[in-house]
Amino acid sequence: MKIRQNGAAVQMEDKKMTTLIPVRIKWHGGRKRVIPAATLADQQPEHDASMLVALSRAYHWQRLLDAGVVDSGSDIARREGLHQTTVNALLRLTQLSPVLVRDILCGRQPKTLSMRWLKTHELPWSWDDQQQFFGGFDA
Repeated sequence: MKIRQNGAAVQMEDKKMTTLIPVRIKWHGGRKRVIPAATLADQQPEHDASMLVALSRAYHWQRLLDAGVVDSGSDIARREGLHQTTVNALLRLTQLSPVLVRDILCGRQPKTLSMRWLKTHELPWSWDDQQQFFGGFDA
């Protein structure tokens, strides 16, 4: 959000001056908080909680499949009380390139990359193709 302040300029009688103040307004503890520009540049990376949960579930389920504890995504869906398509969509996350997984874990994933996008789009199979594809997301 950008705050614009319009007012009469001190040295110009009939002209208006616009001042742009780079801030962000964020809800914190039920109150609005103004975060100044100096803080925005130094801000820590933001982790996408839903993406972190999905990655952890996907890798856990893949370990269960590899160990032979469960037979398929359908078996996982029955055990977890989820729809089979949800389980299979999340299992596809285990095919993400290690670099992209590390970026997600560190909170440095492309800002336009979301769980909704990952669940509804086909991923390139090659890790190099993934790097090239996802590298252009925030360009």
